[in-house]
Amino acid sequence: MDAVAEAPETTRDFVLRALEEDRVTRDLSSLAVVPDSGKALGRLESKDSGVLSGRSFAAEAFLICDPCVAIEWEVEDGHPIQRGTLLATVSGTSRGLLAAERTALNFLSHLSGIATQVSQSRAEVGSVTVLHTRKTLPGLRDAQRQAVLDGGGALHRRDLSDEVLLKENHFALSGLSFEETVFRAVERHPESVVGVEAESVEQAFWALRAGAEYVLLDNFSSAELGPAVSAIRLEYPNAILEVSGGRAPGGLGELAKVGVNRVSMGSLTHSVRSLDISLFLEPIH
Repeated sequence: MDAVAEAPETTRDFVLRALEEDRVTRDLSSLAVVPDSGKALGRLESKDSGVLSGRSFAAEAFLICDPCVAIEWEVEDGHPIQRGTLLATVSGTSRGLLAAERTALNFLSHLSGIATQVSQSRAEVGSVTVLHTRKTLPGLRDAQRQAVLDGGGALHRRDLSDEVLLKENHFALSGLSFEETVFRAVERHPESVVGVEAESVEQAFWALRAGAEYVLLDNFSSAELGPAVSAIRLEYPNAILEVSGGRAPGGLGELAKVGVNRVSMGSLTHSVRSLDISLFLEPIH
């Protein structure tokens, strides 16, 4: 496999790509009916309750489309908002604001949706840490990870080079026993965290015996989870236990009681409901 170039993207890179996708320099509607010299004032307002995230992406969209735009934020990222909350006022060229509108709102709505869902999940699980997964939208991982932080969650591994996490297919292809596979990973990457996905209590014991730093209990039912955690804690009281698979906000309350350390959910990023946020514009005469 060819090496993948490591070129960390900036907020501007994300936003430029989104603006190019929207062909903002060829806004036929605005070019047809909005005066080239027009100025406008806009109000960014929330039509939902939740947690704000994505200010830097929205601001960058407006700045790229109108370098002289003025933005005054009323709410910080990570802060709660209500229906009707004024998030920001923005002023600049009419065409510039119209060109940036959809891209700015897309980032704000999507990232605020993630932050909101993370915040709601944290309220359910008490002291259990809420984590994202790698089930992110292509090209948006870093933006979505920041939204998880804004919602009060914590970061899991960013990518495949971040840490070792052995999953079902690694065991299927390693040519070794379960325990030998874990031991091999620990031996070859002593500098890295090694996590192991376990589908049974027996696999969890094998993983911890072989030196795994944490065990991801995958797809355990509610009835299975409590007894499994209790059994593991008897032998490994300080083990880091993570729950994943089939978990979603609204059904997490049990996790605060069974003794797991953290929960990771793909639904936080791959299928989140966006917050309803609007931009209302009026001309400046």
